[in-house]
Amino acid sequence: MPVKGFRNAKQRLSPLLGVAERELLAEVMFREVLGQVLGALGLAEIFVVTGDDRVAEIACGLGVQVIREETEKGETEAVDFARLELKMLGREAVLIVPGDLPLVRSTDIEAVLAQIPDGASSPFALLVPSHDRMGTNALLLAPPDLIQLRFGYDSFSYHSSQIVAQGLPLRLLENEAIALDIDEPKDLDQFLSFGFEDSQTDRLVRGILADKQARRAGSLGGL
Repeated sequence: MPVKGFRNAKQRLSPLLGVAERELLAEVMFREVLGQVLGALGLAEIFVVTGDDRVAEIACGLGVQVIREETEKGETEAVDFARLELKMLGREAVLIVPGDLPLVRSTDIEAVLAQIPDGASSPFALLVPSHDRMGTNALLLAPPDLIQLRFGYDSFSYHSSQIVAQGLPLRLLENEAIALDIDEPKDLDQFLSFGFEDSQTDRLVRGILADKQARRAGSLGGL
């Protein structure tokens, strides 16, 4: 799981949320997603790759292994760094999941793992696209360095072409929970539409937005 420092996270939400609010949202989502990953059956080990002390502290506190970057350069670089480390450690496969999937539950992680056929062997690749099919929100790769990665705009097409170029079948899993990551204000609206009332992220976002609405109403009332 690649996770950058919370203070620099979610800058595209700046039209809606202030620095402190974005920082808190990033931390709450990370804690919640990591908790769900920890509860998923079928994972041999869990690693967080980060260059941030606070992220590393939280991960270690939950018993998760940390791969430390010297500096944070971006999601692609973080995942590539972790893949190299895991390859050197002899790991045969890796599941890459970001820390900003507020709908994801342990059963969704298990659903990805369930796509591996009995007796499957390396090489193997599986992609889970984002809701708009422009991003890649989860990748299962065996071996870990099977393809080149490039996260960001239209990464799903890029990763798909990389797999096809290897002569491998393009295995996809559509998963509504994994498909939604939080990058822009419209993503928050979509997330809230699911009504995950048991989610700390849901309560946090609703609280922040309600407070902002109350402040605006108070300001208008004073005119």
